[in-house]
Amino acid sequence: MDEEYDVVVLGTGLTECILSGVLSVEGKKVLHMDRNDYYGGESASLNLSQLYRKFRPGQEPPSTFGRDRDWNVDLIPKFAMASGEFTNILYHTDVTRYLEFRQIAGSYVYRDGRISKVPASNTEAVASPLMGIFEKRRAKKFFEFIQAYDFNNPTTHQGLDLNTVTMTEVYKKFGLEAGTQDFVGHALALHFDDEYMTQPARDTYERICLYMNSMARYGKSPYLYPLYGLGELPQGFARLSAIYGGTYMLSKKIDEIVYENGKLVGVKSEGEVVKTKAVIGDPTYFKDKVKKAGQVVRAICILQHSIPNTSDADSLQIVIPQKQVNRAHDIYVASTSFAHNVAAKDYWIAIVSTIVETANAEQELQPALALLGPITEKFVEITDIFEPVSDGKSDGAYISKSYDATSHFESVCQDVKDIYKRVTGNVLKVEGKVKKEGEADE
Repeated sequence: MDEEYDVVVLGTGLTECILSGVLSVEGKKVLHMDRNDYYGGESASLNLSQLYRKFRPGQEPPSTFGRDRDWNVDLIPKFAMASGEFTNILYHTDVTRYLEFRQIAGSYVYRDGRISKVPASNTEAVASPLMGIFEKRRAKKFFEFIQAYDFNNPTTHQGLDLNTVTMTEVYKKFGLEAGTQDFVGHALALHFDDEYMTQPARDTYERICLYMNSMARYGKSPYLYPLYGLGELPQGFARLSAIYGGTYMLSKKIDEIVYENGKLVGVKSEGEVVKTKAVIGDPTYFKDKVKKAGQVVRAICILQHSIPNTSDADSLQIVIPQKQVNRAHDIYVASTSFAHNVAAKDYWIAIVSTIVETANAEQELQPALALLGPITEKFVEITDIFEPVSDGKSDGAYISKSYDATSHFESVCQDVKDIYKRVTGNVLKVEGKVKKEGEADE
């Protein structure tokens, strides 16, 4: 192990595996190590035995839950926006050859004590209980404005320069009610708090367009999800890296990250040092170089029925906007089922998550848990969120952020692009599909 590598990657979380795959495709010499014996790190999918070992040590799973291999339970729930950055990365790298995706059946938003489907068509919008008839007219004008807006054509601006005006001003212009603002900002733009209201509106405009474009791609909902769980994603990127010469080592203990004069020069594992000037890793490998930015509480719930009031959906997302339950952060529900090969037949998995705000974290999930109906089994975990204290340019340690409470991949993609730019100095471009040199057509 006295070879020198362009990049050593520590941890097989999704962020690390995407970067490993992308850098290998670009011809970098990559070594990827993980202390665990499985792919995925904090974003792994566990079978039934692994799930009980993690949350109920010494307790056997109930025989009624069926076979071990029928379960692939995500520790961190994330869906892919059909037209989002993550899907672009999957297409660009051709990782889709190793994966099969299924659409998520619906997206729901909580308002005034009940959930309603986010309209997926004009017909659904007209019938939706989310708005009264006059508010629907105002909302229609707002969405027509969004769809027609062209930054290079002032005649489409209606006096609003989205580069400078705030979303509060945009909402005011169209007279949208507070509940509609919640729906637009949290269920469509997917902001997890209300800070966006006082910031320039362009980011929210782009987020709404992303949602609408993703919805238009397949109808029903904007989200996609891989069969057999999210644990398939890190493995897909690992296979991609291997095709392009990347080296993977699981169950590899990391003794030390070696520095000389404040600069990273290698990684020591089992007494041997691998030389490199750049290490990408998750926060657990760099405890002295990260700060705690909060906590996420997640409840993994096993159900024997679909979530009530969702027309027996086999999968869905529910967003509970913060104001609806007097909180500072949204609560998310991501539900999948046996239809996605993640649970035994006639079982559903619903994962509820939010940012911790009080000393009683599990209680904070109650508004969402109350929507699920009878819960057969529940596993609760509180996880610290870490972020790097520096950008890594001075010492060569490029550290990813912990996974947040959101149930989609857009924040993960931002982290990937941010780290890529810091490591390479270039912007990650994901247009088109990478060309495979010397590889036979499939």
